[in-house]
Amino acid sequence: MNDIQGEYMMKLFDSTIGTLEDALHFSAKRNTVISNNIANVDTPNYKSQDVVFNDVLHNALDRQIQAKRTDSQHLPFSTVAKGYQVITNHNTTYSHNQNNVDMDKEMANLAKNQIYYRSLVDRINGKFNTLQTVVRGGR
Repeated sequence: MNDIQGEYMMKLFDSTIGTLEDALHFSAKRNTVISNNIANVDTPNYKSQDVVFNDVLHNALDRQIQAKRTDSQHLPFSTVAKGYQVITNHNTTYSHNQNNVDMDKEMANLAKNQIYYRSLVDRINGKFNTLQTVVRGGR
């Protein structure tokens, strides 16, 4: 493989698939948390939870550390943390039993998350279809 082919292969397998995979994990976890909130709508003292990603990503980017590369052929390395965090909302109470699950809000969040998840699946399928076309030689 010559340098041009090697460079093309690196661009072919860019970080998009990894980013989409991380987003799918986030969305699946958020679906689990929302479903758990809905299941506990009548549980006394239950406090609703949510999954946050953007704050974690922003904070991680602020803490990014770049390692020193001793050779130009070494891959870049950084300690950017990927992921999300489950948080519990202790600040509100909506019912007499100290539960704070708002069913309308949870159902709206569930629908929104399902649309988000489906769009991610469509996008990753598009990436794989593109790769399949390249592997087949454009056919």
